[in-house]
Amino acid sequence: MKTKYKVILGILLTLAFIALTLYYGATRNVPILEPKGLIAAKERELIITSALLMLIVVIPVFILTWIFAWKYRDENKGSKHAPDWEHNSIAECCWWGVPLIIIIILGVLVWRTSHSLNPFQPITNDKKPIEIQAVALQWNWLFIYPEYDVATVNFVQFPEGTPINFVISADAPMNSFWIPQLAGQIYAMPAMRSKLYVLAHKTGDYEGRSSNFSGTGFSGMRFITR
Repeated sequence: MKTKYKVILGILLTLAFIALTLYYGATRNVPILEPKGLIAAKERELIITSALLMLIVVIPVFILTWIFAWKYRDENKGSKHAPDWEHNSIAECCWWGVPLIIIIILGVLVWRTSHSLNPFQPITNDKKPIEIQAVALQWNWLFIYPEYDVATVNFVQFPEGTPINFVISADAPMNSFWIPQLAGQIYAMPAMRSKLYVLAHKTGDYEGRSSNFSGTGFSGMRFITR
């Protein structure tokens, strides 16, 4: 196969992959991109903003890759060949300067967001917070409501618009507590206590899970958040 046909085939495959990825993302439910709580909504903003900033580098790289492959293919004898060329100040400034600026922006953005979304930072409004103890068992989740003398397994329920204080621990191997549509994951460890504050702003049933491999039954450690 001639080089130009290989280049054309490569471009078509790249476009097909991008189209398939966009189609899959548009037709499938991605929990972290469908937030139902205050924390998850801010996390989605950070993910989207970071992805768009990185595309400033990624998209030109893809485009230039195929431009160079086409321009300098074997059959194109008219393309200029400069084997001794080794430096261009403008090019150096572009491929070092632009990524550096993006990294600085991402660093500041992630630093500020990480501190503002500190899981140990209480969420307050006009409603009284509810404490729920989440305990990772082998291989289930135990939820204890100390104020109501109630406990449930693989099911947790609380009202919308009310700050929830999850106190997280484990009576089994280290695990990770995660409700993708409400907040990020927090590790559950024996003899230790972690915290996670969430605030749901829409009613519904949302899946929670273990996001940390911890043994044979971890994949079944799923629970309903109502």
